[in-house]
Amino acid sequence: MSALAAAALPVLTRLDPETAHTLALRGLRWLRPLWPRRDVPANLAVACAGLKFAHPVGLAAGFDKNADYLDALGAVGFSHIEVGTVTPRPQPGNPRPRMFRIRARAALVNRMGFNNKGADHVAARMQRSAYRGIRGISIGKNFDTPIESAERDYVECLRKLYEYADYVAVNVSSPNTARLRELQSQGGLERIAGSLIDERTALARRFGRTVPLFVKVAPDLDDDQLAVLAAQLRALKVDGVIATNTSNRLDEFAPQLPAGCTGGLSGRPLHRLSVGVIRRLRALLGEEFPIIGVGGICGADEALATLGAGANLIQLYTGFAYRGSRLLDEILEALAQAAAAPHGASTR
Repeated sequence: MSALAAAALPVLTRLDPETAHTLALRGLRWLRPLWPRRDVPANLAVACAGLKFAHPVGLAAGFDKNADYLDALGAVGFSHIEVGTVTPRPQPGNPRPRMFRIRARAALVNRMGFNNKGADHVAARMQRSAYRGIRGISIGKNFDTPIESAERDYVECLRKLYEYADYVAVNVSSPNTARLRELQSQGGLERIAGSLIDERTALARRFGRTVPLFVKVAPDLDDDQLAVLAAQLRALKVDGVIATNTSNRLDEFAPQLPAGCTGGLSGRPLHRLSVGVIRRLRALLGEEFPIIGVGGICGADEALATLGAGANLIQLYTGFAYRGSRLLDEILEALAQAAAAPHGASTR
């Protein structure tokens, strides 16, 4: 980690979380030429959904919503970066303040509301980017698009962004857009994913390649809901699943949040829920179905536990916000040590 970046972290964590996030990203852009090149052992490479990742650790959607900092974040050393969530039209998101720290638990609560500059802006930024890792794009619907017409927004995003994506993540699980999680239901998912797969067929002919589609799911689904979801994912021939989004289970943290606070919980308390969903989905979907694990990975032990539960790849968000690139260093060192052990590490 750059010494300047390490020195800035304690200062940033005392600012409003959203302001700190913006300043950190601008600082990364400035520090990009000074960032040391990361050498990763070749045996940490992972093949997943027809793509080759240099190692299992990526950055989750939400950190760089508009692909404005893709090259700067790429220099940190992530094997893949997922930008977005992107909507067809720009939108400001929910009123501020809309991000809150629970510092003692290494957690965040956000109610951002898909604030982003729109698909056209992201397409232009992706086109100019020099990042050569795997590039994912998370897509969603505008807040004022009726849920009954949501598939039109997802399809429009896919059309505009297809040529710039290595994979596309279908966000139907954010708790911060009204009624969005209804799209995880059997009929909703069939409508969204079915429309996207039909459109992808035409786009694949046009661009000469098939971009994998991953569905991002909530951590708050029970076993019966997960069983229905898994059956739908297989029936629709979706390429993979991202488990999980943030949780709306905030009762435990109410004393540490503003009165009436709503939103999605991320960070260390989410890890137990996320790992439980991953383990259940792996059992339901079989050994070959691609799973990206995200939720509460704040240290190497949690990274290894997420992979051990059945994830092929993992993504960081809140842990990276709190710890910076030290977290990536720690996880990659642990993976390298595990791979060098007599039986090796499973990177699936």
